[in-house]
Amino acid sequence: MADGRERDDLPQATVVPKKRTRVSTVWVIPILAAVVAVGIAVQRVLSEGPTISIVFKNAQGIEAGKTVIKYKDVTIGQVAAVQLSDDYSSVAVTAKIAKSAAGLMVKDAKFWIVEPRITLSGVSGLGTLLSGNYIGFEAGKSESSERSFSGLEVPPIITGDQPGRQFLLHAKDLGSLGIGSPVYYRRLPAGQVVAYELAKDGNSVEIKIFVAAPYDKFVNPGTRFWNASGVEVSLGADGLDVQTQSMVALIAGGLAFETPPFSRQAEAAAADTEFTLHGDQVTAMKQPEPMARRYVLHFDESLRGLSIGAPVTLLGLPGGEVTSVGLDIDPKTKRLRGRVEFVVYPERLIAQLHNAQPVRDDMLARVSPKREAFFERMVEDFGLRAQIQSGNLLTGQRYVSFDFHPEAPKVKVDWSEDKSVVPSIPSTLPNFEAKIGSILAKLDKLPYESLGVEAKKTLVTLNQTLKDADKAVKRFDSDVTPDLKKVLEEIRRATASADQLIKNTDKSLLAPDSAGQQELRDAMREVARAARSLRVLTDYLDRHPEALIRGKN
Repeated sequence: MADGRERDDLPQATVVPKKRTRVSTVWVIPILAAVVAVGIAVQRVLSEGPTISIVFKNAQGIEAGKTVIKYKDVTIGQVAAVQLSDDYSSVAVTAKIAKSAAGLMVKDAKFWIVEPRITLSGVSGLGTLLSGNYIGFEAGKSESSERSFSGLEVPPIITGDQPGRQFLLHAKDLGSLGIGSPVYYRRLPAGQVVAYELAKDGNSVEIKIFVAAPYDKFVNPGTRFWNASGVEVSLGADGLDVQTQSMVALIAGGLAFETPPFSRQAEAAAADTEFTLHGDQVTAMKQPEPMARRYVLHFDESLRGLSIGAPVTLLGLPGGEVTSVGLDIDPKTKRLRGRVEFVVYPERLIAQLHNAQPVRDDMLARVSPKREAFFERMVEDFGLRAQIQSGNLLTGQRYVSFDFHPEAPKVKVDWSEDKSVVPSIPSTLPNFEAKIGSILAKLDKLPYESLGVEAKKTLVTLNQTLKDADKAVKRFDSDVTPDLKKVLEEIRRATASADQLIKNTDKSLLAPDSAGQQELRDAMREVARAARSLRVLTDYLDRHPEALIRGKN
């Protein structure tokens, strides 16, 4: 019992749970920093766009960490690194693109370096003089994403978001055109040349142009394009013609287009439609001739000044053009002669006819004998003949003129050949030149030296005569004139004395009681009696004329 009490009195052990070790406040800040860093990293990964690579020929003005990529003047990325390619032939630019622009990184996207440039279309990139170069961007239309691109060497002239359409022109050569050359419609700027290259066959040049809206709707399948570069100056048989589009086209070249009035209206041409680029407006706007007839002319004179394309006129109105100028041999005389081929467009001549419906029908008839009969009548009955005439005395350009010459010898037109021979007469120009030559020859034969000697002698004689006359005048003035003055003075004095005498005499005669007055009265009475007697005698002889022979009874 005692042992049991002693055990109960012993102190009992109790189980106390182990206390947890407290974290020191020193670790709070690093833990929070780590959490923030992880959050930032996650946020950056989630917000960061793709990384792309762009290969350029050179990286002028491109710097890592500074150069940006812009689209519509909005920054969409930044250059992260610039390094040479593996083969050292180009520069690889690594750029970080914003996540908001990740969808723009497709296969046909375009990149280029924007810097100050002076082109035919104007000056661009002036803002980079202060901000530095940057990389331009143009969105593509592809749906496939891409991360590696090749940069453009030349910025695109037309961006994809500009309304309008592109067309392809075929030309024999490029001329003075270049990228950025203007395209005009009715002298208004309507587009630009965006690209050009040599055709695959090497025989032509392909020029790609862009026509902006709303001018693109005026391009239809019948539209004509021509080269409007510089100044078109033509001095031919039709006179002087000068044409130009603008000062820009004068300096840098350009194109123009227009739909001719004879082309039927059609819908606008689709994009990338191909056209022919003509050399000038006249050729481009030339109306196609559905009907054409070819003839041949022979001339025994010089064909200098007559070129292909020279006009052929009927009574001064255009009706055709020369297609060939050459030589052939006359089978009869075996002599060389000029041979001219020309084409006639009947519709041009028919358009000039008025109130002549039967003739119009004959010329338009499909049956050729009707047209031939009409032409034969003009040649055989009315003397229609071809003649080479001068169109421009300054340049010597000549053309073929058809006119009526009734005095010309009668001829017949041979229709057996494919190209019928039309009768012609010699030009008047050689005769004119021959007359001028004859006049000049006669002038050359004049004895200019002897005429000069005679003229010199005549001038010497005339000079001596003038000197003698001058001496005579001086002598007359010095010798004769004083004596003549004395004579005139004496005559004047004598006249004055006679005047005074007459006045005195008149006074003595007219006095009432003077003897002279009485004698004058008696004399007047005698004169009156004599006059009466004469009158009586005259009256008697008038009644008795025989008294002159027999006497008075």
